[in-house]
Order: sequence, then C-alpha cells, then structure tokens
Amino acid sequence: MRPDILLNARNAIGNLTPMLSDCGGLCGAACCQPDEDGQGGVYLFPGEEALLGSCAWGRIAPASFAPMLVCSDMCDRTARPLGCRIFPLTPVRGKNGKWSVRMDARARAMCPLAAHGLSGLDPAFPRAVRDALRIVAEDPEGDAFLEKWVALEEEYRKPLW
Repeated sequence: MRPDILLNARNAIGNLTPMLSDCGGLCGAACCQPDEDGQGGVYLFPGEEALLGSCAWGRIAPASFAPMLVCSDMCDRTARPLGCRIFPLTPVRGKNGKWSVRMDARARAMCPLAAHGLSGLDPAFPRAVRDALRIVAEDPEGDAFLEKWVALEEEYRKPLW
C-alpha cells in the first residue's frame, strides 16, 4: 500500500484516542504490553513495516496474518502503527458496503472500555477511525487487508463450544 495512504489514514485520526483523557491509566496500558510469553502485539497494515523502520521501542515479528509489532517499551506515539491508533475498535463492512467500526472482540480481555461499546468512547474517535479505514480501503491492497482483518477478528467472536 502506498505510504501516502497510510499517512493520510493516520492523519485522519490525528491525536484522538478512545477517551478525552489517557485511557491507558485505566488498564495500565494493557494493549501496549506483550503477553506472558513476550508475544502479542499489533498487526501492521501493508507498508507500515517500512514506515516504522527500526524502532527502539519494539520489534517486528512474523505472524500468520501480517507482520506484528511487539512493543518492549513506551512508543513514540507519533510513530505508532495504525492498528494501535484504532484500538479497541475493529473494521466492519456495513450493509451499504462502506467500512465502519465496532468494538474489537479481542479488546474484551484487556480493555475496560470494551464493556461499554461505542457509547463509552469519545464520539469523535469512532468517526475518525471510520474515516481512516475508508482511506485505507481506497487502495485495493488496503481493502483486501481489511477483509482479512475482519475474517480474523470474526474467529474471536465464535462461541468456544
């Protein structure tokens, strides 16, 4: 995906976060921590690996879906990947065919905001994330990536038995 599309998507979100204050204070920045095995992180959108370059606060790890950034220290917030910027939201294609957002099922395990759904977020945040995803989807590679992201996230919505 072209770097300008990624940068435009990041700019659509700007400095907005799920809350008007630092939501990381509620959970100890749980979404910024690897799991007990030092794994876990955020999937990188196509082309983001090149934008990140070598970052002192994390490492790029291969994953089945897409390369993943695994953080080891506090990030440079201006350089954080799009997946971090949109969390705890996830893309969903609406009945009208346009990209929108919903609460990510994976957020339930770590994000106290997930229990409140979209209504628990600063209303400007979901709008900005939706706009950013629509920018990504303008690129065929970005649209295909969002489709794969949705399929992966759907696996977490399935009942365990």
